[in-house]
Amino acid sequence: MISSQRQNQGQKQIEKTPLSEQLTQGSGSALARYQAKVLGNTQLLPFLIYEVFTFFLSDLPGTLGYLLRKKLYPMLFKDIGGGAIFGKGIALRCPGRITLGNGVAIDDYGLLDASGAEAGITLGNNVIVSRNCVIQSKTAAVTIGDKTDIGCNAIISSSGGISIGNSVLIAGNCYIGGGRYINDRVDLPMMEQGVYTKGPIVIGDDVWLGAGAIVLDGIQIGKGCIVGAGAVVTKNLPDYAVAAGVPATIKKIRNSEDSPMLFPRQHS
Repeated sequence: MISSQRQNQGQKQIEKTPLSEQLTQGSGSALARYQAKVLGNTQLLPFLIYEVFTFFLSDLPGTLGYLLRKKLYPMLFKDIGGGAIFGKGIALRCPGRITLGNGVAIDDYGLLDASGAEAGITLGNNVIVSRNCVIQSKTAAVTIGDKTDIGCNAIISSSGGISIGNSVLIAGNCYIGGGRYINDRVDLPMMEQGVYTKGPIVIGDDVWLGAGAIVLDGIQIGKGCIVGAGAVVTKNLPDYAVAAGVPATIKKIRNSEDSPMLFPRQHS
């Protein structure tokens, strides 16, 4: 009954095995479960390549580490364009489900985790992923368009799907996505009741999310929007909206009158 009510409200329950169970239960050896988590399969050769590269190159400092990661890490990915840059200490899960465009730069200590969804993660051309960022396709895909810039400590975590457009500015400490814990019962811990999503997140081109902004699942943000620092977006925003607050409310709609004229009109 509760499940059907959620479906009527546009909500979808997510079938997801907790990480602790993925690593400690199920068929196969502990090694096989580890391989399935970090690579999505139990093939020996890809696993050995992954282990050698990450063990010897992940934390290798300086120019040598930079050059070796740039040369060898592309072998790990599903598809990759030219000129990719990989910082130190990057954690990769199921890189065979990750596609990177030309000129992608991933700074130190980030996490790209495509272990939860076959569709994985796709980053367009010239995407910048700053230090300590997390991008996860937990149970649905993440797609990020060309020239998008993701600030430090941002988390992009997809339960219902996340699509981010081109030339999007995502400031530091933003949070995009996540599912929601079912909490209908009080006799059972919430973490054991399951999770659901209100649907995909769609962020249009040329959007600017201020520092610490939060975008919840099921939200659509139109082209050219600006979201203020610390705002929590709980409702869709139309094109060129400027929104701020908790929850975020629209303050105005951007238009050409917001920009000063380069050559002011002279009155006769």
